[in-house]
Amino acid sequence: MTTPHEAAGFGAGSTATTPTLQVSDLHKSYGGNEVLKGVEFAIDKGQVKAVLGPSGSGKSTMLRLMALLEPADRGSIMLDGTRIGAATQNGKIVHHSERRLAVQRRDIGMVFQKFNLFPHLTALQNVVVGLTDVQGMHKTQARDVAFQMLTKVGLADRDGHFPSELSGGQQQRVAIARALVLNPQVMLFDEPTSALDPELVGEVLEVMENLAAAGMTMIVVTHEVRFARRAADEVTLFDSGVIVEQADPTSFFENPQHERTKRFLSHVH
Repeated sequence: MTTPHEAAGFGAGSTATTPTLQVSDLHKSYGGNEVLKGVEFAIDKGQVKAVLGPSGSGKSTMLRLMALLEPADRGSIMLDGTRIGAATQNGKIVHHSERRLAVQRRDIGMVFQKFNLFPHLTALQNVVVGLTDVQGMHKTQARDVAFQMLTKVGLADRDGHFPSELSGGQQQRVAIARALVLNPQVMLFDEPTSALDPELVGEVLEVMENLAAAGMTMIVVTHEVRFARRAADEVTLFDSGVIVEQADPTSFFENPQHERTKRFLSHVH
């Protein structure tokens, strides 16, 4: 099956040989609980991967490590073929300084379950702050760029509203605009609709599907099967800290190969 990205010349149809983001042998434990057990994961430029799985399976932890919000215990994270987050010296992992991590994080956008907006700033100001504080852009130019991004997510008429004056769906769209405005190479979404009322889910998914159609490289942890079917190039099932199965949406949903996948899908369909 040809995915929307392949038809547009993005994603799996790309001739690029180096993945945009790749993790190898990724391990992470909290106390005695091993959350990630040697995960191997890669995404190509313009590709969209939907990651499904039960709660506590390690999906969100993988995203946090990819976004350099937490250090991995073992393994490597590569962005466009260059290792980020840490280096190996004399056989030991040496994590980068917070200053260096902050620079590397600019290329990886992250959208969380909770919107994490600054309550004392308007929608526009929430988007502006990344441009001025992270990129050092002049405030006037930053306002213009931020307004364009709010327009892209359908919130041009809400630019002067504070988070408390916005619906959950609108707040999440501001959060998406805030991440996008830094022009990241890849966008990570951690259950972006799970905190929303059911009637507000569609407006956020529409923005995400538009991003996918435009060729944004995206890894989306989600329970939204509809999004995975329509927008993803590949669907991944996570369970107990490992990847159980990966396939294109049609194969994954219509002809799963692993018994764990079949059991999972029997509950979410």
